[in-house]
Parts: sequence; C-alpha cells; structure tokens
Amino acid sequence: MNAHLVSQPGQANTSTRPANMPRSLVWLFAIASGLSVANVYYAQPLLDALARDFAISHAAVGGIVTATQTGCALALLFLVPLGDRVDRRNLMAIQLLALMAALVAVGMARSAPALLAAMLAVGMLGTAMTQGLIAYVASAAAPHEQGRVVGAAQGGVFIGLLLARVFSGAVSDLAGWRGVYFCAAILMLAIAIPLWRRLPVLPLASGELSYPRLLASMLTLLREEKMLQVRGTLALLMFAAFNIFWSALALPLSAPPYSFSHTMIGTFGLVGVVGALAAARAGQWADRGHAQATSAMALVVLVLAWWPLSMMESSLWALVIGIVLLDLGGQALHVTNQSLIFRTRPEAHSRLVGLYMLFYAVGSGLGAIGTTVTFAHFGWQGVCLLGALVSLLALVFWWMTRQPGHSTATEKCSE
Repeated sequence: MNAHLVSQPGQANTSTRPANMPRSLVWLFAIASGLSVANVYYAQPLLDALARDFAISHAAVGGIVTATQTGCALALLFLVPLGDRVDRRNLMAIQLLALMAALVAVGMARSAPALLAAMLAVGMLGTAMTQGLIAYVASAAAPHEQGRVVGAAQGGVFIGLLLARVFSGAVSDLAGWRGVYFCAAILMLAIAIPLWRRLPVLPLASGELSYPRLLASMLTLLREEKMLQVRGTLALLMFAAFNIFWSALALPLSAPPYSFSHTMIGTFGLVGVVGALAAARAGQWADRGHAQATSAMALVVLVLAWWPLSMMESSLWALVIGIVLLDLGGQALHVTNQSLIFRTRPEAHSRLVGLYMLFYAVGSGLGAIGTTVTFAHFGWQGVCLLGALVSLLALVFWWMTRQPGHSTATEKCSE
C-alpha cells in the first residue's frame, strides 16, 4: 500500500489517480541516499595514502575496498530485508546512529585489522541506509510515478557515489584521510533530523513473517523471479566494470608524470555527474515501455567508454569523455534495472533491492580486487582491456536473455 493512497483526515478522495510525491520529499530521499552511499566510496581516492600509512602493497590495497563491499553484501542479506518486517522509519534512525559510530571508528583506526573491521561496518551500515531508502521511496511512491521517483532517488545515489571522491580528495588534502571520515559522521548527523521529521509512516508489507522466514523467503524470490536473475547479473557485470575503472584511477594519476593531489584526482568525479544527470530520465523511459531499448543503449555506451579511457596516458580530455560515457551507461542501466524489478513483487521491495544489490556488491568487490592486481602487472592498458571485456560480456548476456515486449507488458499492467 502506498502512502499516497491514504486520504488526509477531513479530505475526500476526489481523484482516482493518487497524488504525486511532494518534490521536497523526493529531494530529501535523493540527498539522504547520496550522503549514505558516499560513505562506502570515500576510500577509493585515498588508497595510496592508506597503503602508505598501514604498510599495504599496491597489489593488496584493493582489499580495503573489498572489505567495504563485503560489508555491503552482509547488509543486503541480513539488514536491508528488515524493511519488509519492521517500521522503516525507526530502522533508518537506528542504522544512521550506528553508521556515525562506524565512521568515527575508521577515523580512529591505528592498525590494518582495525581499519578493515571499521570499513566492513561502514560498508554494512552505509549500504543498509542507502538501499533501505531506495526501497522506502519505491513503497511510498504511487504506481504511476514509481519509475520517476526511484530514478530521482537513484540519481542521488549515483551523484553521491561520484562526489564522494571529490569530497574525500579535498578533505584529505586539508585534514588528512582521517578527517574525511570524521566529516562524514557530521554530515550524517546533519541529515538525521529532516529524515526523522519527513519520512512517511508506511504499513508493514510482511510484518507477520519471523526474521528467519523473512530471510528464507529471499531464496524463494531469487529462484522464482527471472527478472531479478537477469537484471541482477547485468548489475554484477556493470558494477564490476565500474569499479575496475574507479578503483584503479588513483594509482596512475597519483604517480608521475601526473602526480596529482587527492583533490585533483577526486575532482574527476565531478565529470561523472554529467553522465549521471543525463541518465536520470531512464526511469521515466522504463515507465513508458522502453526498458529494453534503454538497456541496449546503456550497455553499448558502457563498452564504448573504454576506448577514450584507454587513451588517458596521452590525453586527459579523453579521460573526461570516457568518464561521462561510463557513468551515463552505468546509471541508465541501473535505474532501468530497479524500475523493472520493483514492479514484480510490491510487497517485497526491501528484499528485492537487497537481492539485486547483492549482485552489485559481488561485482564491485571483484572489480576492485581484480583491477588493482591487473594494474600491478599490466598497467593502465591492462585495466582498460579488463573493463572492456567485462562490459562486452554484459552486452552479450543482455542480448542472449532479452525478452522483447516483456518489460512493456509489465509496465502497462501497473499503469
């Protein structure tokens, strides 16, 4: 049941079409989602500094990102599904407080094991917050605007992911890498009050299920929902390609001949915002029955992006063009995936997003560790070849599993 289907006291329901979600609430979801996901990605421009401070080799430093992604996977399995069983508003408050504590723990870490443990916690709680908010907005939105609203919130996630690198690079140059995580804790505290005041109260979708049965039902969803299987696999490959690029970028840019500062490296994340904003309408295109065409275009763009990216060593303008293409393709595919998946089981939004993003976490973790090892042995050209092959594999998989007309029929049933 959507929050917009409930009439206000003293008002008659004079329209058969539910009211649109207030724009200010959509913005709040987008900003909160962006701030939450940023915590998971602050480490990427800081890998060289973390490797130096904790005596970790370049080949192994990708394990820091992998630890964070392991936390993401644990959250998707054990925390995110709770949104279908308990009050989402209270759950958000508890997770937000725990996330602030985890961020402070990263900033205070004095050994590699302590750092990895704190990163694991940040990955868990940052992911639980982010994906909990996406499931929240999908449940609160009226059916006719679900793709648009989820796309807006997911746009906030993508921009937060990209700007995380700018923020962490700039703050680390001013206050060291520890200052990044202390500032992040303050930002989460700042968003806590408006979230508590504005988040709508929604009925529980599966409140009668015990926690073990709730978790067991995820296996049933994964087994029965072909849409989830296909779109999840596309997400795994797409985010592996995405992290192959971003996890390796700081390594060549921080070395000669560029020797860029963390601030300069992080600024390249601003370029990706152009692509993310351009892809924000993908949810609306999916609402109109164009999900397969959008997926095809997004995957082709993802493959083509690696050509200019491979020319980074001779042209930074080529790097800029490649980043725009990479983020455009990735965001458009991601929004389309979620728009389709949320339409399959309205009563299981939290479990669906948890399962879908589990594919994402696996892909991101594999991409992060794979790209640092590849860079150590084959340099930047090896990284670009690996990313292009993974992106091409995603395009081939979509072609082999596509079902013309299926998404259109699904979407029209929900109008």
